[in-house]
Amino acid sequence: MRPIVLLGGLAAALMCSNGIALAQKSGGVLKMYHRDNPPSTSIHEEATNSTVIPFMPLFNNLVLYDQGKAQNSPQAIVPDLAKSWSWSADNKDLTFKLQEGVKWHDGQTFTAKDVVCTFDLLTGKGEQKLRRNPRQSWYGNVDRVTADSDDQVTVHLKRPQPSILSLLASGYSPIYPCHVPAAQMRTKPVGTGPFKFVEFKQNEGIKIARNPDYWKKGRPYLDGIEFTVVPNRSTAMLSFVSGRFDITFPWEVTIPLLADIKSQVPNAVCTVTSMNNSTNLIVNRDAPPFDNPEIRKALVLALDRKAFIDILNHGNAEVGGTMQPPKDGVWGLPADQLASVPGYGSDVEKNRAEARAIMQRLGYGPDKRLKIKVGARGISLYKDPAVILLGQLKEIYVDAELEIIDTSQWFTRVARKDYTVGLNTTGNGVDDPDQNFFENFSCKSERNYTGYCNPEIDKLFEVQSAEPDIDKRRKLVWEIDRKLLEDGARPIVMWNRAAICMQPYVKGYVPQVNSVYNGFRFEDVWLDR
Repeated sequence: MRPIVLLGGLAAALMCSNGIALAQKSGGVLKMYHRDNPPSTSIHEEATNSTVIPFMPLFNNLVLYDQGKAQNSPQAIVPDLAKSWSWSADNKDLTFKLQEGVKWHDGQTFTAKDVVCTFDLLTGKGEQKLRRNPRQSWYGNVDRVTADSDDQVTVHLKRPQPSILSLLASGYSPIYPCHVPAAQMRTKPVGTGPFKFVEFKQNEGIKIARNPDYWKKGRPYLDGIEFTVVPNRSTAMLSFVSGRFDITFPWEVTIPLLADIKSQVPNAVCTVTSMNNSTNLIVNRDAPPFDNPEIRKALVLALDRKAFIDILNHGNAEVGGTMQPPKDGVWGLPADQLASVPGYGSDVEKNRAEARAIMQRLGYGPDKRLKIKVGARGISLYKDPAVILLGQLKEIYVDAELEIIDTSQWFTRVARKDYTVGLNTTGNGVDDPDQNFFENFSCKSERNYTGYCNPEIDKLFEVQSAEPDIDKRRKLVWEIDRKLLEDGARPIVMWNRAAICMQPYVKGYVPQVNSVYNGFRFEDVWLDR
């Protein structure tokens, strides 16, 4: 689906992506507010765009989604540290020829060995270990990676996997240096990218500066970027309106807030897109009372998804399954198939009557209500829908108390299952089933926060991944999606849509339509004051 762009932003974006010469200006510092304190500076150890957005500009990938194109797709993958790539005859070996003369920010030379070290970190095969490895499941099909020479590297796969290039193009897939310890990357990262790390002050902000030795000559245009931590969304929006910030934190501008900004800054350039981001429930299946599948089923039947969408997004969001729905994504369940899944139909009262009957069979009712805590990360994207959830759970004899958890603790707590029910959002780094299924639902994944495990479905993950025919693969994906929904693996509330707004003098930034994580290199952005 094409993004909705206000006040001419699309025309500017198209001019950039089509290569038409524009009067780019060098210099100036881009100022953006940051919604919260990043848990660390290490992209490979974190599972949030709170880390990706400020630190992606420090790095390069082997390949990248074209930053001038709004829609991420396999056709939009372009060279980065790899200047070309080729497949073996059996489609199991992927060889990259690398750029020459690339330097790390500390002056060391980039070679194929750095690619090998990065994969060793991600697959857990190296001497160094990541403290957290949320995307290890992306690379379960990688057998080994070899440096054929200083400027050539080969990724050897266990079986064919057409999507591997899409995974490598994500903003979550930077190349790390061999010579810098993983521990240092959490606080003082070293990359090859257009910007260099300057400082990260906890709960205050982040500064990065232009890399004068960047291997892409003439880039970046900006002197630097400053991110100021402003946890209160209202304060952040007022600061943007007053001109303190040049750009909002991506997709923090909700549909209701967008109208306020447009009324106060009518020349602001705002883009509304999908985010490949779902609001969902994570349920601790290993601890009472939700170790009982009947209570988990009642929880799903209690949800009124339209109410969430109408209240939070003025109707501008989508109901969908585990994959991004068809209007915005290419793999999601068709609406008619989704509506036939128990709990996802539109008859809310019928669903809730069934939920109450389940709860009564288990001994609950108006005079004996289930008391639980619902955890939510301490940002509006989590907190706002959590408040609505509390009200809906009352309809099935559940009295829930909201527990706000700081970002620095959220991912650690859910990973060790220190929660009962969580109102969660899941941002997918790529619009591809291999990313979503293996990362969020496979038995061995670190990011499978609910502990859901179905070995038969895990086998289907492998089957769809190896299928080269797109139409056949899509039908397999639909089958898997439906099974995950029926099992209550991670009940989906809605798929979010929101906006990013820029002052009119910010040029060259093209918001990505179908993933919030992949468009923050900022090397083509300039300020035309």
